[in-house]
Amino acid sequence: MTLTDLIRQHPRPHEPGRAADTLAKLPDPGAARNLLEGVAGCSPYLAGLMLREAEWLEAALAQDPAESLAAELAQLQPGPVKEAAADLRRAKRRIALLAALADCGGVWSLAEVTGALTRLSDRAVDVALQSVLAPVLRAGKIPGQGEDDLATCAGLTVLSMGKTGARELNYSSDIDLIVLFDDDRFEGADLGEARMHFVRAVRKAMALLSDITGDGYVFRTDLRLRPDPSATPVAMSISAAERYYESLGRTWERAAFIKARPSSGDIAAGRRFLKEIRPFIWRRHLDFATIEETQDMQAKIRAQKNTWDDTRLDGRNLKLGPGGIREIEFFTQTRQMIAGGRDPSLRVRGTCEGLARLAAGGWIPPAEAEELTGHYALLRSWEHRAQMVQDAQTHALPKDADGWARMADFLGAPDAAALQAQMRGTFARVQELTAPLMLQKPAQPRAEHPQAAEITARWHGFAALRSDRARAILARLLPDLLSRFDRAAKPEEALLQFERFLSRLPAGVQVFSLFEANPHLIDLMVDIASSSPMLAEYLSRHPQVLDAVIGGSFFAPWPGRGALAAELSEALDHDAEDYEQKLDATRRWHKEWRFRIGVHLLRGLVDAHEAAGQYSDLAEAVLEVLSPIVVAQFAEKHGSVPGRGAAVVGMGSLGARNLATTSDLDLIVIYDAPGEAVSDGRRPLDARTYYARLTKAFVTALSAQMSEGTLYEVDMRLRPSGRQGPVATGWSAFRSYQETEAWTWEHLALTRARVIAGAPELAADIEAFRCAIITGGCDPSKVMADLREMRERLRTGKPRKGPWDTENGPGGRQDIELLAQACALISGCTARDPEAQLRSGGLTSGFAGELIGHLRFFAVLKQAGRLLTGGRPDPAHLGQGGRDMLLRDTGMPDISSLEARIAEALAQSARIVDSVVHSCPD
Repeated sequence: MTLTDLIRQHPRPHEPGRAADTLAKLPDPGAARNLLEGVAGCSPYLAGLMLREAEWLEAALAQDPAESLAAELAQLQPGPVKEAAADLRRAKRRIALLAALADCGGVWSLAEVTGALTRLSDRAVDVALQSVLAPVLRAGKIPGQGEDDLATCAGLTVLSMGKTGARELNYSSDIDLIVLFDDDRFEGADLGEARMHFVRAVRKAMALLSDITGDGYVFRTDLRLRPDPSATPVAMSISAAERYYESLGRTWERAAFIKARPSSGDIAAGRRFLKEIRPFIWRRHLDFATIEETQDMQAKIRAQKNTWDDTRLDGRNLKLGPGGIREIEFFTQTRQMIAGGRDPSLRVRGTCEGLARLAAGGWIPPAEAEELTGHYALLRSWEHRAQMVQDAQTHALPKDADGWARMADFLGAPDAAALQAQMRGTFARVQELTAPLMLQKPAQPRAEHPQAAEITARWHGFAALRSDRARAILARLLPDLLSRFDRAAKPEEALLQFERFLSRLPAGVQVFSLFEANPHLIDLMVDIASSSPMLAEYLSRHPQVLDAVIGGSFFAPWPGRGALAAELSEALDHDAEDYEQKLDATRRWHKEWRFRIGVHLLRGLVDAHEAAGQYSDLAEAVLEVLSPIVVAQFAEKHGSVPGRGAAVVGMGSLGARNLATTSDLDLIVIYDAPGEAVSDGRRPLDARTYYARLTKAFVTALSAQMSEGTLYEVDMRLRPSGRQGPVATGWSAFRSYQETEAWTWEHLALTRARVIAGAPELAADIEAFRCAIITGGCDPSKVMADLREMRERLRTGKPRKGPWDTENGPGGRQDIELLAQACALISGCTARDPEAQLRSGGLTSGFAGELIGHLRFFAVLKQAGRLLTGGRPDPAHLGQGGRDMLLRDTGMPDISSLEARIAEALAQSARIVDSVVHSCPD
């Protein structure tokens, strides 16, 4: 459709005389007459453009505005500087007029208007740089670069910042740019030579754009966002910029780079640079310390500009004033900085898109995002009208009645009073919506806690309180912190445990800021400090796991193995590039989910059985996602081996899906390859050596201590021949061993074996073989005789360690599970769950029921003990909260009763197991 066809609304002419005079000098505008009349009567600048570009305007009115824009941009080509300067200024006049008419006529949305102006900016900078570089490259003055390098500006890359970077350029804005060059293209003395020519070229290009001539100007340019602009050249090397941001970059620069976009010159080099400094922009963990820094930035802006006056409208700054454009942009960017390192979906440049992503991720309410988006569009439309009047770089509202009347006419408002009322409501509502993160009046001081001074003095030497800023945040936080600890069952005990947590923190600003912004986390910390010394110690070593609590889904239903694996895969795709980064990213992800399970168990949101399944899901997801990554890394050097690949088989508690928080993983690896097979990589290996080394690489990926800790300890002693056998077993050798050489305990272990990851076809064959072994028949008397021998060895080799040890010794969990495996082997039951195995046959229903009851009771104690202390749930090593958890989960009235119940359960289980095992003759 043509521009004329699309026009829907028309401003009234504020100066009818000038409007009529302008239209009289134009060709017949047809249906666009009212629009042109209104715009000309409100903006002397636009009226002048209409007269100067009358012939072009007539053609543009009869054409689709998008086509007109594309045609003007296509005409912009690099050439002699004088000709390029004239062409650029002509394009600026025409596109400015087109955007104004499309905006005022309701033809283009805000995004389309700002997008058109941004496209002009990108192309103009590119044309300016190429025009000044072309003769330099023709003369061979830049070492190693020729005319073929003009398209990439010989390695010069331009980053558009601010509104230009976000494609939100306003009608009369300057353009904020950072200009870098790819120093990898140059060596030695050539680098200095290239830098000199690049600096000259940038200065000439910026002058070409911003100098005012008889044809006007293109864009005012601002290069001051580069590192240390008073001491650095206008074009600096990418390496120097990377070093600056890695070591000296400040919070305001992080905020600025949210909108950074490679826009001209060597786009690929610009993208590589932004990728390199991504850790500087997007902190790995939730960054609530950003809030205070952002508030400081906002306060400085207001102090410098004297813009903080929410009582007046005359001359009010639409951008920097209260409830203005910057409030919404700061609100959005601050939220993005807080969570963008954790949530890659927030790494977008546009303000409106940022609000939408924040809402989609649950970081802000969708209704508030929608409302702020509407207010932002309205504020930007007011800003555009203010700038259109005289092409002025202004954000000020009118100061007198005539100016307000013009603005009302330009916006199509009934009158100035109605427009002012709308503006007051908008400013007030924006302030209300952005207040939670923006500058606020100082809170009233809280009453000092009687122990505050003593505690602060005691904590003064901690590493977490070395900085003045950390001490200042804690001083604000301490009254609320102590009052919440006062509500614990035993406040002094809980506070002492928190003190231990604090003493192990390497730094405090981020954690204290997290507590200050999210007070409910203090309650969680009180729970943990009161209940679980192990979890508190874990938190002190990994305080970043608290991020997960803020993420929105911490208390959502459990997602299951499939969703966990998908989330981990997505996280590795987004945040990890090389192999080591993937292993560290997996460890970070695993710690957060492990912490979530522990908190849910601590608070009684899941029971012991559910926790065991969730810990197992977590381990399986890690194995599923990491195994192909390890294989791919190994194959880079050694290639692949013919055959069906390998499978990772979970044994023991992993196979039975009965893991706890500190469980290691019992694994075996089975591969299927021809006997003479050799890998096809640059360092080939025979199949046996290949899979042995691959298995060791896999174990290392799980258990190696890295910057983010470890994942799991791995035990491979259940493989054929135990420690004496190869770490990876060939498929045919595994079958032969199990059929002809395996001991009874190895067939018992098979009753819980489960393929976790690897080649699907091989996995199916392993499971079929496992079932065949179990259902193939056995000698019950031999099984029981061997079981008696195993029990005796365990009795002497792993005796019970006190009254709270329900794992070892006669009647313990291990004793019951061995009997369950024997029942499964004798009855041919392929189920892995000990309860199903106990019901499979060989036991009376009464015996089976009693043992299952004891097994569930011991499972509760196992999960609680591992969570609270990392071992046995001995009350002597627990705080009051931990003891309360034990009583809650076991349903016992007091610790003495619980201890008696444990002794009784162990004795009853031992009698039943003894009775069953000895009832079968040799």
